[in-house]
Amino acid sequence: MPRRRDLLKTVGITATGLLAGCPGTQSGGPSTETSGSDATGTRTQTETEGTQTESEVSVGPMTAVAAEWNAYRARLFDAVALGRAGAPSAGASVAQSVFARFEGASGEYGAHEQLESVSESAYEGFEEALGELQSSLSEGEVGAAADAASEASGKLQTAQQSAAGQRATRAFDLLLLGSRASNAVVAARLGSFEGAATVAEETTVAFEDGPVYSAVEEADGEAYEAFESGLAGIGEAASSEDAAGVTEQARAALDAAVQGAYAIAPTDSVAGAGHLSAMQARGWDAAALASGGGVGADYAHATTLNTYRARVHDAAWLARAGETDTAATMVEDVFAHFEGAAAHDALEEADGEAYEAFEGGLSDLSTAVENGNSEGIASAAETVDTNLVAGIEALAGGNAPALQSGFFKARFADARELYRQGQAGRAATLVSDLFARFEENQLDFHETLEETSEDLYHRFEEEHLASLQTAYENGDDDAVGTHHDGVLAALLEFESAHSAAVASGSGATYMVGLAFDAAATNALGNADRAASTAQGALAFFESGAAGYHEALEEADEDLYHRFEDEALGGVISAANDGGDVYAAAKTFYGAAVESVRAIVGSSGGGTGPGAASIVSDVFATFENATVHDMLENADAEAYESFEAALNDYVAGLESGSTDGATAFANAARTGAFAVVGAVDSAPSDSGGHGDHGGEETETSLSGGPDVVEGVPEDANHIVDMEAVAYAPEELTVSVGDKVAWKHVGGEPHSVTAVEADLPEGATYWASGGFESESAAREGWENGEGAVQSGQSYVHTFETAGEHPYVCIPHEAAGMVGTVVVEE
Repeated sequence: MPRRRDLLKTVGITATGLLAGCPGTQSGGPSTETSGSDATGTRTQTETEGTQTESEVSVGPMTAVAAEWNAYRARLFDAVALGRAGAPSAGASVAQSVFARFEGASGEYGAHEQLESVSESAYEGFEEALGELQSSLSEGEVGAAADAASEASGKLQTAQQSAAGQRATRAFDLLLLGSRASNAVVAARLGSFEGAATVAEETTVAFEDGPVYSAVEEADGEAYEAFESGLAGIGEAASSEDAAGVTEQARAALDAAVQGAYAIAPTDSVAGAGHLSAMQARGWDAAALASGGGVGADYAHATTLNTYRARVHDAAWLARAGETDTAATMVEDVFAHFEGAAAHDALEEADGEAYEAFEGGLSDLSTAVENGNSEGIASAAETVDTNLVAGIEALAGGNAPALQSGFFKARFADARELYRQGQAGRAATLVSDLFARFEENQLDFHETLEETSEDLYHRFEEEHLASLQTAYENGDDDAVGTHHDGVLAALLEFESAHSAAVASGSGATYMVGLAFDAAATNALGNADRAASTAQGALAFFESGAAGYHEALEEADEDLYHRFEDEALGGVISAANDGGDVYAAAKTFYGAAVESVRAIVGSSGGGTGPGAASIVSDVFATFENATVHDMLENADAEAYESFEAALNDYVAGLESGSTDGATAFANAARTGAFAVVGAVDSAPSDSGGHGDHGGEETETSLSGGPDVVEGVPEDANHIVDMEAVAYAPEELTVSVGDKVAWKHVGGEPHSVTAVEADLPEGATYWASGGFESESAAREGWENGEGAVQSGQSYVHTFETAGEHPYVCIPHEAAGMVGTVVVEE
């Protein structure tokens, strides 16, 4: 039976083959297998069998493919740089993104298919090392990640030498080093000058130990000296914690690398293609900076959703207290704010079901409040909260626990107010609800708190949370005070372990909760308590609020004064002077939401000027570069598309989006094909499979009896199979539910249960209908169990418990999932 790799070559996702050995054409030909270290390090052995001589390598589409591989090499070190800067999880995400782009880079001259064709061992080694890079960063092992990046880069360099020749590869090596030097800028802008210095040191070692060192020294002594000087300057600026100096010296190093590449490369068009790929790499640097900042626009949107949770619970509280008019107004105002907020579109895009259910819940809550329906109020408030939690999880990701901390603090404040009003039972019930949310690990709060500090975890849960509930039940004023302060202090300590940008979201949620608590107590006739509550919000902010205070002052001083003096001060004044406290709370709310956006925007995240300035610098560089005229003369359409993509990317970054990264990368790739005279061979912008001029081929891959065309109408749930991810990664279903895994991107996938971890008594399941995991893995190697474009794998779950599963070909890229089956 044919093996999987051979079968894949008959599917519309792989290379149609190179014209091996044909004079005047570029050919993958026989591979050049090379052992060695980092892509720019010492190469120890080269097998000469089948290796093309320099004169046999012409400039053409394979030159552009080799240049595209250089962008991949640069991104490997982007991931490591994020790890060096203290953001290994962001680095792991970059590694997964590289895997996804590579898996989608098919077509006749796609990076994926040509790597497999030029050197199968390099292809396999690259994917293996890339998987190790991701897993190492996920585990926080940055040293191991650096080794994996060097290994993966070396595999691509092997292929470059075979595809484009030694001189072109040396030019690409030097440009890669320039791109690696630029990673110091990312580290510095994330506040890690130690990371920036390490990046410069590692780049220097790679330069001095690699063959490109002597190549550039011989070809252009001035470029050689300028490059070394730039690397040294980065280290000096980093030691002085001079971010502007790091940026200046990194730019000088990259400029020198470009100059040297033109001196080394066999033709200017080769160097030009490499320079465009270096620009692509800088575009990815901006995206890396956005991810490394930890938060971006989505986190600000998630914070807005979190504040709705606090506001809705306050409205329910007022409704139960008989203040139906004020409660109804509060619900209507949440609805009105959501309809005009950026969080509206963000939630709809991130989780359409949660979006619709949230709006429906708000409508039901409004009706229940107007009708005085207590059960309806409780049910609708729960629906609203549940779907806001889903939206927060989708938007905030790993930072969601910090937002849950802010929500908990707001609700603890509600419990304290209820107790002061003589409603000790309701206060105890509220704390009991928070305890249940904590035990359920809602928004991953329980596990994250425990991982942050086991001592902190025990103080929060065992010393204070459980005792606070008991204190309310017993009406023990002293114990209430002690344990209320204890839970707040523990949560503030937890928030302080995060960046100021993340802490601002939790702080804003808490302060918004207090502001509307003041409005609620004022509506209930207690103006003094209203003033005291608002004063408590001010005291929290003045105490630092886990960095929130200082971060806002640094981000936008005018907004800082408006937030503290005018908006929050306005709530206090209204309560003291008999004014409209609710209107003042709404004004403060607007300032609080704006404050989080401002802090996130200045933190180095996706909305900050740091990422946009990187791409703006690329634009300025391009306008004065040799490759500018080269591209314009080679293909006007490719030139215009490149500039348009640059412009759109800058605009997107300035408005808080990194969506333009891929479009710019595709434009740079097309530009590289254009300058080597092969624009018609450039892969399509979709980056998908089947880019073969519309020619379709039959597949010899088989799915099995449970792989069907389309998605069955009776499927209860659908999981999308993207390039290297299942979406959602975790799905909760009921016994008897049918799940369909739908292929939506990338190569063929498998859905393969992890046999050892299935619930006791569960029948083994996998695409292909195999009876064991070992049979499924063997079957995959023989072309069985594949779910291809337009197909779905379908399985009905009959056994409760957790069912973990993997995609065999993309397991190394982290393509894993879990189905949780409930009775």
